Amino acid sequence: MSKRIEAVVFDIGNVLVRWDRRLPFVDHFADPAEFDHFMDEVIPLSWHAEHDAGRPAAELVAERSALFPHYAPLIHDWFARFNESIPGPVEGSEELVEALHAGGVPLYAITNFGADTWAGFHPVFPLAERFRDIVVSGVEKLAKPDPAIYALAAARFGHDPAAMLFIDDSLPNVVAARECGWHAHHFVHAEGLRAELTERGLLG
Repeated sequence: MSKRIEAVVFDIGNVLVRWDRRLPFVDHFADPAEFDHFMDEVIPLSWHAEHDAGRPAAELVAERSALFPHYAPLIHDWFARFNESIPGPVEGSEELVEALHAGGVPLYAITNFGADTWAGFHPVFPLAERFRDIVVSGVEKLAKPDPAIYALAAARFGHDPAAMLFIDDSLPNVVAARECGWHAHHFVHAEGLRAELTERGLLG
């Protein structure tokens, strides 16, 4: 199979923990159409991605609240209640992290996460202790699938990309990693990941 894998690098959202950005607002809208409008037009995923890429939450909230003053309190809640969008672990993934850690496999992570929201989530994410280093997009002002974040991670982690297996639920991020010389697994469920880790000799 090519060069032996020396280290495993995880994405976090929807690989290790579930993420559903609608959850903080499910009780706010009686009209499903208004709910969709709020999520798609007022706080679209592209706006959230700006935070992942390094823009401060306060700046984003002020800008969006000026555009949609009627929704200003809910726009503020997007950041104030962000952890509610992370309802718990992805089934089976924590066990794989623990098994790899127990086997002495060096573990790292690359996550698209805003600096402000990461500061609020990291303290309630004990699995983070299993990772030797975590590259956070909002801190670095670089986000997947930009090749620069993979180059930064490889330099920080101290392993050749060809000796690392990167795991992400986003296919564009997986493709970008492969184009940067990494091995990569497109995460769908823990069972599929376990099969690849076993095939590569990383799990017994």
